[in-house]
Parts: sequence; structure tokens; C-alpha cells
Amino acid sequence: MIGAVDIGGTKIAVGLVDDGGRVVRRAEAPTEAERGYPVGLEKITKMLRGALRETGAAIRGIGIGSTGMLDPIRGQWLDVDFLPGWEHQSPMEDLSREFGLRAAMENDGDAGALAEAYWGAGKGKSRMVYVTIGTGIGGGIVLDGYLYRGVEGSHPEIGHHVMEASGRSMEKWYMENCPAQDRNGKVVTARGICELARKGDEFAKQAVEREGTYLGLGLANLIGMFVPDVIVLGGGMMQSADLYLGRIHEVIRGGCRFVPAEKTEIALASLAENANLIGAAMAWRHRYEHEAAG
Repeated sequence: MIGAVDIGGTKIAVGLVDDGGRVVRRAEAPTEAERGYPVGLEKITKMLRGALRETGAAIRGIGIGSTGMLDPIRGQWLDVDFLPGWEHQSPMEDLSREFGLRAAMENDGDAGALAEAYWGAGKGKSRMVYVTIGTGIGGGIVLDGYLYRGVEGSHPEIGHHVMEASGRSMEKWYMENCPAQDRNGKVVTARGICELARKGDEFAKQAVEREGTYLGLGLANLIGMFVPDVIVLGGGMMQSADLYLGRIHEVIRGGCRFVPAEKTEIALASLAENANLIGAAMAWRHRYEHEAAG
């Protein structure tokens, strides 16, 4: 098995993942980043040791996935606003030393891409782009079984197109355009907007249509650049995928005139809530088994 660690701004998850991509033990704790990196590292260590003790399992390595800018080669964070004071710390080195095992660290978008490529909706595809859409947008690219890296191993931010396509941008548009009296002065979340759209609310339907348009433009750009076998869509916003997919396909058809866009499948991610832990484990396997062999 592989020990897996998923580090986010609000919570840290730890688990054990077997060679079939199954999470056999999972534990979570609030990140509490303001208490400092040593406290966070202690939480990870305790949860991982607890999982090993409870299962009697042995692990051969530790994989780490984290949001934010990081150096995957050195295994350290760079600029991470949501983890103040954690900059330039290396959980890869610290956990390796603590457990006497090799560790690997990747941006969680890249880790999720590896998970879907090997054990999810992208399995068996040579060219896969993974896009996760939630509060923001992230993702990763896997070509012929290898994670695509930028210069010096950097993570390409495919979600940072200069357009408004995240859940937060949909909320902003709705709040700015829907009269306050029509929403009783309430702040409405992206999930709430989707629920209102299903009930026929006109402003919510416009917000969803706009979201589908911008997502379609972003995906059309990715198809034009990479012409992948499949684009896998994950993240919280895709829980309402049926509201967006029609418009997404329409925009792709109109925006990809010079590549065979019809050959690119648009699929929904299949690993659900365990995707990040599975991705963290796959980050280790990719680094020490796949890349090393290549």
C-alpha cells in the first residue's frame, strides 16, 4: 500500500491506498493553518500512524497532494496564501525522514489527473486532460501515461484562462444581476443557483447558461491545443453537470473548427470523494515506479 496525504486550506485527509486504487482507510482533521506548519505535520503523522496501527498494514511510500504553488521536485510549497507561514516547508522531506520511506509531492490537480488516468474515467486513454471545477478551476494533463510538466517540473495552471468560469464567478454574476428583492436579500451559492435553475428561476437559468458558455470556451481552447482522447471533468460544480453539458458541447462544436473535436470525449470523473487521496498515492507510484522506469 501507499500512504496518501491530501492537504487543503480547510482540511487535511490521510489514507491508505492499495495497488488497485482503493482507499482502505481514511481519516481527516481541520488544517488550522494559522497554528503553523509543525502542528499540521504532527496531525499528518499521527493520522498516518493511526491508520497503520488500526489496519496492521505496511506501506512502501507516501504520496502527497496539495493545492497551491509548489515545487514537486523539492517537495515544498512556494506561494500559498491559504497556508500562511507554510511557504518553503517540505512535507515530502519531513514525512520521508519521519517514516524512513520515500515520499513524493504533487499539486492536487496533477495528482487528480493521475488518479483519473490510471484508475478512473481516463483509464486506457493515451491523451487525457483533467479539469476540476469548484470554487476555482484546476487540473492536469497526462500524455502517453506521463504527467505533463512545465519548465523545472512546474505545474501548468490550465484552469487559469482569463475568463470567468468558476463557481465563485457564477455566484458573483448572479448576485450582481439578480435584484435583491428577488432573492430576499440572501447570498446564494453556486449549488443554490443550480437548484433555482431546476425550479425555473430565470436569473439562475441565465447564470447556468453563462457558466456553461465559459466552461465550453475553456474546454474548446484545451481541445484546440491538445486534441486529447478525453477531457475528464471533476469537482463540486460537476454535481450539476447535466445543467452545463448541453451548452458546453454546443460551444465546443462552434469553437473548434480546425481540429477533430468530435473525437474528444467529455467524461465525468469517476473517483468521487476519494479522488484526491487516490491521486496522492498515484503521485508516488508515478514518481518512483513509472517515471523512474521511463
